[in-house]
Amino acid sequence: MKKSVLSQRKDDHLDIVLGADKTTAHADAGWAAVRFEHCALPELCLDSIDLSSSLLGMPLRAPLLISSMTGGAERATRINRHLAEAAQALGIAMGVGSQRVSLRSADDQGLTRELRRLAPDIPLLANLGAAQLREADGLDLARRAVDMLEASALIIHLNPLQEAVQPEGDRDWRGVLAQISALTAALPVPVIIKEVGAGISPSVARDLLAAGVQVIDVAGTGGTSWAAVEAERASTHADRAVAMAFADWGIPTPLCLQTLRRALPNSVLIASGGIRDGIDAAKAIRFGADLVGQAAGVLQAATESTEAVVEHFEIIIRQLRVACFCTGSRDLAALRRARLLAAGLDLS
Repeated sequence: MKKSVLSQRKDDHLDIVLGADKTTAHADAGWAAVRFEHCALPELCLDSIDLSSSLLGMPLRAPLLISSMTGGAERATRINRHLAEAAQALGIAMGVGSQRVSLRSADDQGLTRELRRLAPDIPLLANLGAAQLREADGLDLARRAVDMLEASALIIHLNPLQEAVQPEGDRDWRGVLAQISALTAALPVPVIIKEVGAGISPSVARDLLAAGVQVIDVAGTGGTSWAAVEAERASTHADRAVAMAFADWGIPTPLCLQTLRRALPNSVLIASGGIRDGIDAAKAIRFGADLVGQAAGVLQAATESTEAVVEHFEIIIRQLRVACFCTGSRDLAALRRARLLAAGLDLS
């Protein structure tokens, strides 16, 4: 069966992100500039450290989210099944990739209520692009995205940079905020806003919260650069040159998270963008993240098996637990007060 243009685009995205020889630029997030002050006398039992958290009132065994990463390729069915089974086994949250293709075609890519059957006890997050809200049936698309998964919430992803450098991208974003406001009023589940790798500023975050958004995923620079991915897909020199100029565009995740937490002390924040391991996750929590998301880092494991995904995140959880132990933090609340050593960042 011939692939749709949208499905082929998603397949291209997966190939590029997975391709070790591709120039999928990862701008420096800046996590390496931050170090914890080591506690040589923690007075704790490592195995008793409490990593439990929650999202939207649903308990989690660790403060982790499998971030949105796929949505259009045929192999997404297998990937999504592995991720859902692993998230259930680990007791962590899962967000699916954009459901635009599955909503607009007969190919569901595994984005069905089967995922909820595989993961009945976790926050399972549906996903739709902000630009799709401007379409005539945008609100209906959003409702269908939630219904097709029995989702706990809906992620609306913001990707203006990617759309701007993509030849077939959505260029007209007028009225998107008003549509988000209408969506939060009409949808029976919470709305989460997520950038895809360029970050969210305090002023935009305030507008989103005023529009009824309940959770913000900062998704700053440091993870996959979607401008660089689109440069790889470009068919002309000019398109590639335009896209590559923005390969490191955006607000680095630590800075984005820090400024948002200061500006919005009571808001629920997810940190994604350049989270490589459990130490980065610990730093993100110290900077104010309620949850930490990872996407590209687990993608290879997701193509292999559920067991590979579980092993991947078990390593991150172990690293996070050791980071708590070596900062004298008995739980996540204590980790948020851990002392930091840093160069070039204001940590006051």
